Amino acid sequence: MKKFFKKAFSLDRMVGLGMLLALLALSRFDPYPVQFLREKSFDIYQQIKPRVVPKPEDRLVTIIDIDERSLREIGQWPWSRKTVSELVASLQKMGVGVTAFDIVFSEPDRMNPAGVVASLPGLDQDVRDKILQLDSNDDLFGAVVKKSNVVLGQAGYWDQLPNNAGEPFRKSVAIRKSSKEAAEPTDYLTNIPTLIRNLPVLEKGAQGVGMFSLNPSLDGIIREVPLVMKHEGFLYPALSVEAIRVGFHVSTLMAEVDPFGISAIGVAPKSKVKPKGLKIETNEKGLVRPYFAKHDQSLYVSAADVLNGTADPSKVAGKIAFVGTSAVGLLDIRSTPIDPLIPGVEVHAQVVENALAIDRKMGAVVAADQFLQRPQLIKGGEMILIAMGGLLMIILTPLLGATRSLVVFLVLAGGAMGGSWYLFAQERILLDATFAVVSTFLLYSTLTYINFTQEEAAKRQTRTAFSKYLSPDMVKVVAENPDQLKLGGQKRDMTLLFCDVRGFTTISEQFDAEGLTKLINKLLTPLTNVILARKGTVDKYMGDCIMAFWNAPLDDAEHARNGCRSALKMLEEMDPLNARLEQEAIEEGRKHIPLKVGIGLNSGECVVGNMGSDQRFDYSVLGDTVNLASRLEGQSKTYGVRIVIGDKTHDLVEGMACIELDLIKVKGKTEAVRIFCLLGDEELEVTPEFKAFKAKIDELLAKYRAQDWAGARLASAEGRAMHEPFDIDDAFFDLYDERIDAGEANPPGEGWDGVFTATSK
Repeated sequence: MKKFFKKAFSLDRMVGLGMLLALLALSRFDPYPVQFLREKSFDIYQQIKPRVVPKPEDRLVTIIDIDERSLREIGQWPWSRKTVSELVASLQKMGVGVTAFDIVFSEPDRMNPAGVVASLPGLDQDVRDKILQLDSNDDLFGAVVKKSNVVLGQAGYWDQLPNNAGEPFRKSVAIRKSSKEAAEPTDYLTNIPTLIRNLPVLEKGAQGVGMFSLNPSLDGIIREVPLVMKHEGFLYPALSVEAIRVGFHVSTLMAEVDPFGISAIGVAPKSKVKPKGLKIETNEKGLVRPYFAKHDQSLYVSAADVLNGTADPSKVAGKIAFVGTSAVGLLDIRSTPIDPLIPGVEVHAQVVENALAIDRKMGAVVAADQFLQRPQLIKGGEMILIAMGGLLMIILTPLLGATRSLVVFLVLAGGAMGGSWYLFAQERILLDATFAVVSTFLLYSTLTYINFTQEEAAKRQTRTAFSKYLSPDMVKVVAENPDQLKLGGQKRDMTLLFCDVRGFTTISEQFDAEGLTKLINKLLTPLTNVILARKGTVDKYMGDCIMAFWNAPLDDAEHARNGCRSALKMLEEMDPLNARLEQEAIEEGRKHIPLKVGIGLNSGECVVGNMGSDQRFDYSVLGDTVNLASRLEGQSKTYGVRIVIGDKTHDLVEGMACIELDLIKVKGKTEAVRIFCLLGDEELEVTPEFKAFKAKIDELLAKYRAQDWAGARLASAEGRAMHEPFDIDDAFFDLYDERIDAGEANPPGEGWDGVFTATSK
């Protein structure tokens, strides 16, 4: 049973299970890369099997194209509203069903009488008055719009601009909630920050007004089209559905709302569209996915042909005519999954063709129902597909091996992609199998890699991990006794050491990069040997700084004492090193600056172990004890000593020559710690000279903390006279003399605990 559980919950399976959960979460939150992969796969489906273009005689829409030829023959855009009025009138004579403008007329015609007068400042008053008495082109166009079946276009701008669109003149969208729990549609609909409307004289007389703005995906492709949008709390229909509504003489579009948001847009009743009327299902945001056909030039009629009377009436009569432009300079060129560049007006035409068709057998307009669907439950099905494929890989890959598992993967991938294609081709349902296939392949690859490398990694792990940090003899001990090693974090009482060179910046200025590297190597090599020889582990090098620790990975009952002895031996190594460096400086004709190091040691509980993963990690140590050891090294310069140790280290090295330095709050700490200076080993500690010196330092600290400034000053002077045999500088006594003077000038008062707060590291 134990063997079964060990195999069932092996590392590779746990990694695979973690990956599967992450992949499921990624699918659930649906970031842009996942969306991009999904949408591109759906684009490929449409490219392989685009929507079939209806026969010309079965089409309900046409596009009146303000093309390059129209601009050449009639003039640059914008045309006079008089010309646009003639265009609408010509379409009416040809029997057009609805004229829908993919254009907004938001500004007065520049050829209005007022505009002409303003552009000709040299006119005499009589001529100006006569011109101003002429009818406005906008009024003329408004009159034509009022008499015709016209749907004007409105534009949405996706940035917030100064805007006062006001309440729409005609509200053509009503709301029908399926229940009391149904959502408010405005919570879900696409919001238009800025609305650009037509002139009131035009909009008041129009049979309908629709939004023609299209919001592409991040890659610039139009995949979804909103049928209803919102602006300042009002609902606005899209140009396409508004044109259908006006074409069927229906007064109102019906936005159906359920608890999840918008569910459908009711456009026409049964009497208008066979067999069950026209209800366009949408997603919760009121968006539809057109099933795009390839660009078809036969859908277009040049506006110039309409104006000069040469257009074929059969391409216009009884149809919804969208007036738009294919001219590149007018900047209404879009991309769809089928075509990289098509006029934006064609998107509206294709929306209508997705919704409606002519059935010659029934002799009626029918609901085409060609839109692509992503039902609300489809996301759950996709996640089930990911979970099933992933679990099969997690279970089978460790059992079957790489080759047979690959066969299983190919079968799964083929089935998923085949099912997704069938749903698209036969049911127009979009099921994303791509991410499930990619997820399953990632799991297969990862599990195969882990199985391939796991055994080899286990054999090399111990030696590789510790050869950089321990002496060869200790590496051998660890390798032969793996039970003593616990990879991952574990708590241990340890001693930490930080060693740094004083004034290294000044020293480094004398060397180029190569020379400085050699200098650091000459320094770090003997100091590292000292640490390794006394059971220490080198954690890392940080420029001229060494970090080391004791009591890991192997137990060391004397970790504090070995750390302190290493620190003293490191100071001894500095004298012969400086002698060699001085000789080299003389030979090279440059100034020699002796290297001096400061050392900090601290003992306490830490977390030590493999900080990373089994594939890439560092054996290191973390904890507050580590941070304090680093701070103590920094304080060695402040107090004019070479080695500063914490109180816990001091307690563990009883019998070694130590003097107390201070009670201090180091930078980044809230509690005070007692710090000491390590001056020598047990032999120094028993000498009369050291005992006398230590007693004088204790006297200095006692009188200082008792605010006996005169006594403290005397003890400092006497200590200064005794310090020469010991490794402590005048800076220590200078520091206390300054504090004594400050305390005498500004006594801290009763209750002072004698704690000094350090402001630097």
